[in-house]
Amino acid sequence: MGLSFKEALLNRRTYYTISSKSLVSDQEIEDIINFAVTHVPSSFNSQSTRVVLLLGENHKKLWSITKETLQKIVPADAFPATEAKIDGAFAAGYGTVLYFEDQTVVKGLQDIFPAYAENFPVWSNHTSAMHQLAIWTMLEEVGFGASLQHYNPLIDGDVAKEWNLPSTWKLVAEMPFGIPTQGPGEKGFNPLDERVKVFK
Repeated sequence: MGLSFKEALLNRRTYYTISSKSLVSDQEIEDIINFAVTHVPSSFNSQSTRVVLLLGENHKKLWSITKETLQKIVPADAFPATEAKIDGAFAAGYGTVLYFEDQTVVKGLQDIFPAYAENFPVWSNHTSAMHQLAIWTMLEEVGFGASLQHYNPLIDGDVAKEWNLPSTWKLVAEMPFGIPTQGPGEKGFNPLDERVKVFK
């Protein structure tokens, strides 16, 4: 019997030590992506989220691009630590999920509903966040550990060029994943009475 929704959320954590192994087929990973993109809700049913799954050499290429980009702006004495983090925590994984929001869809909604124009970019980010959580949780369920990274907008142009992606796709986040080789770090929780208010 599979995990309950609560158990799945509880087990979803950030992992920075992952391997390039997988316990499931690439097709099962694709099925996770397709399921989330099909069924995760979006404001006005906009379906603005776009997802790119990078496996094998494509996964490695992404993190090579990231290193090359950062090497141009990170001080030379600090770059070895940056490179070690990318190699060990991200590139070492099995794959990466890239999350985009299609700005053509966002702009279209702004034109149709001008009274809400300022809200659509915010709601677009909400939509992306829901996809991120759903895919992250489902990857956890099949044995992967993942983390969420934000090297955008630094790598946006090179990513779009490398994989011939539409210029209207705005990169939101990168999620490297692989089989965890160590447990997640400790996680603290602020008091719930400071975060939740109930009125009966």
